[in-house]
Amino acid sequence: MCRIRCSFRQANGVLQQVPRPNDKRLAIRLTPDALRQVRGGHPWVYDDSITSVSHPGVAGDLAVIFDTDRQFAAIGLWDPASPIRLKVLHSGRPTSIDGAWWRRKLQAALDLRAPLLASGQTTGFRWINGENDGFPGLVLDRYGDTVVIKLYSAAWFVHLHELVPAIAEVGRPEALILRFSRGVASDKTWGLDEGDALIGVTPPDPVMFLENGLIFEADVVHGQKTGHFLDQRDNRQFLRGLADGARTLDMFASTGGFSIYAAAGGAGQVTSVDMSEPTLAVASRNMAHNQGNHAVAATEHRTIVGDSFEVMDRLARAHERYDIVIVDPPSFAQRQTSVDRGVQAYAQLTERAVKLLKPDGLLVQASCSSRIPAELFYATVRGTVQRTGHDLEELRRTGHALDHPVTFAHGEYLKAVFGRVTAL
Repeated sequence: MCRIRCSFRQANGVLQQVPRPNDKRLAIRLTPDALRQVRGGHPWVYDDSITSVSHPGVAGDLAVIFDTDRQFAAIGLWDPASPIRLKVLHSGRPTSIDGAWWRRKLQAALDLRAPLLASGQTTGFRWINGENDGFPGLVLDRYGDTVVIKLYSAAWFVHLHELVPAIAEVGRPEALILRFSRGVASDKTWGLDEGDALIGVTPPDPVMFLENGLIFEADVVHGQKTGHFLDQRDNRQFLRGLADGARTLDMFASTGGFSIYAAAGGAGQVTSVDMSEPTLAVASRNMAHNQGNHAVAATEHRTIVGDSFEVMDRLARAHERYDIVIVDPPSFAQRQTSVDRGVQAYAQLTERAVKLLKPDGLLVQASCSSRIPAELFYATVRGTVQRTGHDLEELRRTGHALDHPVTFAHGEYLKAVFGRVTAL
């Protein structure tokens, strides 16, 4: 216990210039439709849904929503710089947002993930999945004894004084590393920097963790997201059971998650493709971390740096063919106006993947675009396969893993399909 207390005293030094939230709550009222949605569990209140505010507020002020009878409806974080003006923490009966409340929420989220952690074979997981765990605009990812807190809203800064000790008490990490989204990182008001340690010290090297018994590294200070893409764990494990002897192509491979699992499943050869050379260097190191696994050690691994669309075209012209092609791109629809373009991009990737597959080969294609509905994505993949003169024999459709729960409509983003591409 002394370790956490001593470490948190260091954190207090980092946080001492960050103000605490105002004691005076904002009182706000909403349009009838917005009030109905909040009572139904939606965590976002847009600025144009607010009909009145008691007084001007600053980022992180607690704001109470009252109904037309002046009865409590919900409480949330005020975010004047965002079109999502209020991020709802709690709805229903009145409650106090304090250290005890944060601890209960953190413990409930950890309890939900207990089945994932029971075997000890997985030590990297998402502890808090933003709005879906009641923490709108905040993510907590754990890698072994290191936790990363990533803020997507400046409204969280003034609550770190209570939240950080709650994380220390519930999770007992050796280190808690602070990360920001782009919008938050550009705000220097708070005097906090990317990679600051709010508990312990910032690790000088990537931290190691387990995922289904396989070893990975995460650069928790500079790596994409919080250092690793944790959401595809279950899909990678399913692929592992299908990869024996397979010549495998992993597009948008990033740090090699699917590549390492394919190798662990007995793939004869794995090719990892990504436009980032440093990221592929991490994939190679992750492969090296698992050389104690006989299947991984026996797999031939090569990397190709380049644009995935162009690389797939080049491989097709060279008559390269694979038993498995994995296509897991970044989001193609960051805005609603880019949905059509995103759907076209998925179709183009599907068409290219089919050209690279051997007869009856396995296509694994995923989407993390929340604005593209799952049924539209699946229909796009299937329709494109059929237009190439093939059929798609689906083995599985998947969504979110246990540590990425979905508790409101817009919280769902991940979907993937596993299917055999057969001749018509």
